[in-house]
Amino acid sequence: MKFPGIKNFRRLFSHDVGIDLGTANTLVYLRGKGIVINEPSVVAVNQKTGQIVAIGTEARAMLGRTPGHILAIKPLVDGVISDFEITEEMISYLLSRATVGSNKVFSPRVVVGVPSGITDVEIRAVRDATRNAGAGEVHIIEEPMAAAIGMRLPIHDPVGNMVIDIGGGTSDIAIISLGGVVKSRNLRIAGDKFNSDIIAHVRNQFKVLLGEKTAEMVKISIGSVLPTHAPLEMPVKGRDLVSGLPREIILTDMDIRDALSQSMESLIETIKEVLESTPPDILSDIMHRGVYLSGGGALVKGLAELIESEIHIPVHVAADPLTAVARGTGIILEDLESFRDLLVENEGELPPKK
Repeated sequence: MKFPGIKNFRRLFSHDVGIDLGTANTLVYLRGKGIVINEPSVVAVNQKTGQIVAIGTEARAMLGRTPGHILAIKPLVDGVISDFEITEEMISYLLSRATVGSNKVFSPRVVVGVPSGITDVEIRAVRDATRNAGAGEVHIIEEPMAAAIGMRLPIHDPVGNMVIDIGGGTSDIAIISLGGVVKSRNLRIAGDKFNSDIIAHVRNQFKVLLGEKTAEMVKISIGSVLPTHAPLEMPVKGRDLVSGLPREIILTDMDIRDALSQSMESLIETIKEVLESTPPDILSDIMHRGVYLSGGGALVKGLAELIESEIHIPVHVAADPLTAVARGTGIILEDLESFRDLLVENEGELPPKK
């Protein structure tokens, strides 16, 4: 009787989990089941006892509404860990929730998506936090590469692919060919910056202070970087900075366009800089195939059309752009050996491919 090798045993008796560890949201992919968790990257902590009060959606509901002894925090800033212990607790909670009701023998193999261009220290922090949270093996993949895999782009072929992944904390712009990144830029202009732009604009123009959740709601509801066929408007409530009392104002899509204009200029300028430094043959491929947008920022109304009008290259928005990175980690888990060369190596942890 032929027995399966240890790798097959591990595949049969362990969980394989992919994590898109984002500044705004964290998604968890469980091999064989797909995306099982999509939660805000927020943790509420009781400062008196040091205990975790809530994680994810429940904690996000507490933002701006907590008493003095409870602090709702985002443990990831600009795509990297700012609070190691809280991040470890959050990953541990997500891993246990994703694999609840299961009695697998081995600790899970985990593939984690991180922004491109982060330092070795930041990569080590992600790896250590994930391992301390209960992972057996931890593999790191850059988010634009994971997004390209999730969108089923031909990354191993001798053809240029351009991916722009606009997340919560960072935007990753990458040119990919033959299983490697040819050119890339990481820009700290993304969903959270758009929210702060809206808050700053309303404060300056209307002398009203909005909360972060309200700004996020405005961005999703009426945010548009190009004029719309019919004007969009939305009533919002905030604190009058003159009187200190509550006040309601009406915001329009033009207000949001004005608020986001500087960030959009910086984003488009960086995209142009990446294209200008791209080898001509690869640039020719991109002009033919187009640019692919992923991440939550890809859902901002008119963004794809604005980028296309500025760079004169077709721009395609991924199907379900929010989950592209998480789906990419799942595809990697299905055949880890085939994608091993794409993983970020650190501290000599990965064995050589045979």
